[in-house]
Amino acid sequence: QVQLVESGGGLVQAGGSLRLSCAASGRTFSTYRMGWFRQAPGKEREFVAAINWSGGRTDYADSVKGRFTISRDNAKNTVYLQMNSLKPEDTAVYYCAGRMGAYGLGLTLVDYDYWGQGTQVTVSS
Repeated sequence: QVQLVESGGGLVQAGGSLRLSCAASGRTFSTYRMGWFRQAPGKEREFVAAINWSGGRTDYADSVKGRFTISRDNAKNTVYLQMNSLKPEDTAVYYCAGRMGAYGLGLTLVDYDYWGQGTQVTVSS
């Protein structure tokens, strides 16, 4: 069973930065498609960013392009989400997700099999 554990959330003022981390168990992390999603109160979970197994391809939701960066370190079994110029509308629980042995990027919920427990990000105005 694969486990994904997020960390790095917290409270930050608008314009500030946070870096989220997602640590994965298992020896096959380098074959995983990985992504970040978020869910604000009363809203559906939405796509934020995705990265392929090698880190050579990434994609972002329009709302975070130019502000967020997804990256991965396969030697550490970890994927990151660097969030800069944060806005109050970025407030949400952020989840990392993974699928083993998948080519390409995953942009929707059904593209992933494994989910972390989530980490809260709150941006104050």
